[in-house]
Amino acid sequence: MPGKIVYFPDDSLLTDADVLLIGGGLAGLAGALDLAGRGHQVVVVERKHYPFHRVCGEYVSHEVGPYLRRLGADPTPLGPASISRFRLSSPAGRTLDSPLDLGGFGVSRYRLDQFLYERALARGVRFVLPATVADVAFDAAADRHLVTLADGRQLGARLVLGSYGKRSALDRQLGRPFFAQRSPYLGVKHHLRLPGFPRDLIALHNFRDGYAGISAIEDDKLCFCYLTTRANLKASGTIAELESQVLSRNPHLADILKNAERLYAQPEVINEISFAAKQPVEQHLLLLGDAAGLITPLCGNGMAMALHGAALAAPLADQFLRGQLARPVLEASYTRAWQRQFGARLRVGRAVQRLFGGPVLSELVVGGLRHWPAAVRALMRQTHGAEF
Repeated sequence: MPGKIVYFPDDSLLTDADVLLIGGGLAGLAGALDLAGRGHQVVVVERKHYPFHRVCGEYVSHEVGPYLRRLGADPTPLGPASISRFRLSSPAGRTLDSPLDLGGFGVSRYRLDQFLYERALARGVRFVLPATVADVAFDAAADRHLVTLADGRQLGARLVLGSYGKRSALDRQLGRPFFAQRSPYLGVKHHLRLPGFPRDLIALHNFRDGYAGISAIEDDKLCFCYLTTRANLKASGTIAELESQVLSRNPHLADILKNAERLYAQPEVINEISFAAKQPVEQHLLLLGDAAGLITPLCGNGMAMALHGAALAAPLADQFLRGQLARPVLEASYTRAWQRQFGARLRVGRAVQRLFGGPVLSELVVGGLRHWPAAVRALMRQTHGAEF
């Protein structure tokens, strides 16, 4: 059974937390579970009530399996789809197929985040929700953070982890370079039903200035999520016209959009998705998940990276909180670990993205890779990790 939600009244805010996590997505929830399991007092600030939908591809590599089991959060009870094959199509519909060496599972963020949230509550993690963080200040003399919420309430913590996703007003406060640069990308997600779609397949279909992924999740549902540009949407006028005029030029996407039952009244949409390089530590905040660096959806596996980031941060944070690491050593150690684990993966992802989107180049790449299956598998290995 879910635990009781812990709210903090205005006159009784927790001001002596060991760790505060800004954002309760996969990285935040996993980090909270991990650190609470190590005996620390953990608070998560999340701007929405669970459960809720997120724009996300909802495919997770099996590399996360051992870590989720260590957290007591094996997702098997959620009934995830088992995915073992990959298909890529060009804008004109030419395809290549490849096995997924490690494979993965499909489960909605709506269900997975709720599942992790309930386990975090049961482990004693406290949640402040719905709430938005307006400011994070670091007191060097006290070696502590003071977090101010949008409504003026304040929380103190010895350590703050930023797990707030792709883009936040906090990025402006932190002076992160990518925030000042407009990004042309937007993401759109539907949940669908489409009888006959193979439940062991994740397919990625290119179209002009974008690509769409589709794969099974729990029950008999599919996640259909695509990345495109604001210019594409502006030219089309509406999401429906964008799908009709642009996506449907790929025959595989035309078939999906014509025959699938849409389970949302309106799709989930997110703007200003940036794939620019980021730093995993900013002004004494350890950043996790998409806040630290976003892999292109073309290469997938952002959910596994979010969970892996929590697995890297938690043991180092534990050592810091026990007085075994000074803060500068903590921050340097996390930066090295993060770059070693994800730096090359993100660079490959950005390079691969440049090969797709334009119809002519996409056709050439897919046509060439169809006859070079070893290269396809090598690229996928470069954007996926080993079990951890």
